[in-house]
Amino acid sequence: MILTSLPLAQYHAQKEDILACVARVFERGVYILGPEVKAFEKSFADFCGVAYGVGVNSGTDALVLALRALGVAAGDEVVTVSHTALATVSAIVAVGATPVLVDIDATYYTLDPLALESAMTARTKAIVVVHLYGQSADMNAIITVAKKHAVRVIEDCAQAAGGRYKGRRVGSMGDVACFSFYPTKNLGALGDGGMVVTDDGTIAERVRRLRQYGWDESRSTEETGLNSRLDEIQAAILAIKLRALDDNNARRVAIAHRYNAAFAGLPVTLPAARPDTTHVYHLYVVSCDDRDGLRRHLATHDVLAGVHYPVPVHRHGGYEKCVVVPSKGLNVTNGLVDRILTLPLYPELADEDVKRVMAAVQKFYHQSHVNKRGMS
Repeated sequence: MILTSLPLAQYHAQKEDILACVARVFERGVYILGPEVKAFEKSFADFCGVAYGVGVNSGTDALVLALRALGVAAGDEVVTVSHTALATVSAIVAVGATPVLVDIDATYYTLDPLALESAMTARTKAIVVVHLYGQSADMNAIITVAKKHAVRVIEDCAQAAGGRYKGRRVGSMGDVACFSFYPTKNLGALGDGGMVVTDDGTIAERVRRLRQYGWDESRSTEETGLNSRLDEIQAAILAIKLRALDDNNARRVAIAHRYNAAFAGLPVTLPAARPDTTHVYHLYVVSCDDRDGLRRHLATHDVLAGVHYPVPVHRHGGYEKCVVVPSKGLNVTNGLVDRILTLPLYPELADEDVKRVMAAVQKFYHQSHVNKRGMS
């Protein structure tokens, strides 16, 4: 079976280096917030082009801590999208704020800047911008609206590590940015992990306190915090993987381009790359009629396709009463979820398996065409 993603393949590709760095951590005997975390925080911040990085337990915690560091709390509103992983919205709920959901644009599936103005109120404290599927949202337009209304911008970069927007790395444009190192991500740990990055020293220092109960260096507290620490083992592994991230992203792009060429002319909408961006294809998502039929067909050919995401946040039972949806609805979001399909794509995907995926998709549409001709 060809899987949508396969973290095990990356472990095998870097096994020798990973085992060596894990042994180094074990032998040193420092397992929490030691030299590996400190070194990786600096390396990753440098990679993103910002001054500070703070390692935390997960991408979700990164969002929670970033929101708290910006002073977002009960009574505030935070604008984001419904077409995203639940973590984006659950973090807003976790700090007591109200998620105000806006629609995505119909081409790139990221937050539609044209929908922002009507979502702004006196209670709006921040915008969480999701860089979806490996591609940056339209940050210039979003930041223009944010500055007009004096609200802060948080970049949710969980799916776009290494991507660029007009030459700048994702994570370097908002007030603060959050990354997930979940194993399937472009930069994935062998367990949970996350990072908050920023150019603002005050924000960084507050996140450092909040990730460990609210402690300062003398273990005094001025506010309550969490226990959300990136451990030494994961930091060491991530430092190894960071060295290969740009090369691995380039491999993702190469596979995506092969898919694009193979599927050109088929009745599917291919992923659109925003001009002046580097799309790093965390996920390769097409849109089509009879999505479920194609998915079943692929499964019979040992190709496991996914759906990201089958249910938008505002239609999840646990969240529908927590969020605000615009009166005109979320038409693009609602119209998209029954059409999208994620095809296998990861750096270690063998060329032969890439060909098998392409052939299986082509066969489905060839059979459909033959069946239609036979019925006419």
